[in-house]
Amino acid sequence: MGTAPAIGVLALQGDVREHLAALDAAGASAVPVRRPAELAEVSGLVIPGGESTTMSKLAVAFGLLEPLRERVRAGMPAYGSCAGMIMLADKILDPRSGQETVGGIDMIVRRNAFGRQNESFEVPLEVAGVPGGPVHGVFIRAPWVESTGARVERLAEVGGHPVAVRQGPLLATSFHPELTGDHRVHALFADMVRRAG
Repeated sequence: MGTAPAIGVLALQGDVREHLAALDAAGASAVPVRRPAELAEVSGLVIPGGESTTMSKLAVAFGLLEPLRERVRAGMPAYGSCAGMIMLADKILDPRSGQETVGGIDMIVRRNAFGRQNESFEVPLEVAGVPGGPVHGVFIRAPWVESTGARVERLAEVGGHPVAVRQGPLLATSFHPELTGDHRVHALFADMVRRAG
């Protein structure tokens, strides 16, 4: 397992507690991050599922958006699930008014692409880089990736749309592995943080 890397979870809104528990189970030392000083203390960051517009506005209000962008540009590993995927996208196809992203992954995402809350679904997914058989994909008002740049690795697809991608030290999924009790995606990210060292 190696050392327990210090990984933050952006704790402004969304399923923060679930990501903290999943990271701990995956061998990381997980801490909530709400302030720039807390961000400076971690080696990697998870941006959780939640509401991407609200998260974007809160990141601005808490003075975190620019520090987040700087850390990601400087090579800090980051993992975004659902709304977190939107936050790591360089472009949103249909942004809400005033919605901003951290960026870093050369992709265009579509918000709520799989439909509204009542159209949520679950499906087994083969995810490249995650050994041990299919991952249980939980999709709740999930985005999908419309297009990617040449440096983006597509790790999993549903209906021809990428739902898990990686670009260097950045990882994003449309689905919520933190809700399943399967910690393999978090273990993959913890390993990415260790390697980034």
